[in-house]
Amino acid sequence: MNAPKAKQPTVSQEHMSSGSSGPAVSSASDRRALLATCVAAAAKAAEVVRAGAARREQLQWETKSRADFVSQVDRDSETVLAEIIRGRHPDARLIAEEGSPALHALDGLVFIADPLDGTTNFLHGFPWYAVSIAAVIDGQISAGAVLNAATGELFTAVAGGGARRAGQPIAVSTITDPTRALIGTGFPFKTGNDYTDRYLEVLPSIMTESAGIRRPGSAALDLADVACGRFDAFWEMMLAPWDIAAGILLVHEAGGIVTTLTGDPCPIAHTSVVAGNPAMHGWLLKKVAA
Repeated sequence: MNAPKAKQPTVSQEHMSSGSSGPAVSSASDRRALLATCVAAAAKAAEVVRAGAARREQLQWETKSRADFVSQVDRDSETVLAEIIRGRHPDARLIAEEGSPALHALDGLVFIADPLDGTTNFLHGFPWYAVSIAAVIDGQISAGAVLNAATGELFTAVAGGGARRAGQPIAVSTITDPTRALIGTGFPFKTGNDYTDRYLEVLPSIMTESAGIRRPGSAALDLADVACGRFDAFWEMMLAPWDIAAGILLVHEAGGIVTTLTGDPCPIAHTSVVAGNPAMHGWLLKKVAA
């Protein structure tokens, strides 16, 4: 799981203050170096998560909102992520779920990370939770990694360089018949929004016209599963930037499509998400947009 050593790109102070719209880092070697940072940070954070899993019964649950939990493991994982990034890219910024969730301008070099995606799964011992981290340059995702902390399965992608699982190239599925398609989703679970009614309106037709629907509970891994063809498509009514940044790149580099429910390119933001291979993305988008 150790990342290879590589030249470490940084965003210069001149670039940060000049207002230039050009990319801070653009070469293939720099993108590979950013990926090395993502992998190294994810691997160290996953060690923290696994250590926390060994003492799960002693952990204190804290509630951010209904059915939305956090523990000290989430925070410790984020601390490790920040230390790795700071050591390699002192001029970069980190946007992460627990300690620094404010999403402002994405100029320069920014890392967007979820230190533990699938906290509820983790707290229950359900082995489907991940560390997700992406390197973004002037708003463009350049590299990303999603590491299943429970199983050790690693997904990586570099802009223009393809997507990989355990180092081997991956691609989205080739299924075009909805009746043979396995669809991933995430349930709207927070109170105070109108997503539940909208979700329930579209759910029956997707259930009856596809081969099945699954809700594993980690959006980062859901998008990774689209990228490697386990899911033919995926949708969720609302996700956060740290849930999706690395996954967006994985799906794109694996030959898939990621948009919002309105069909617009998926932004790095709090947003709806529809992802899939080209055929199944188009089918699912018509369902959820209706």
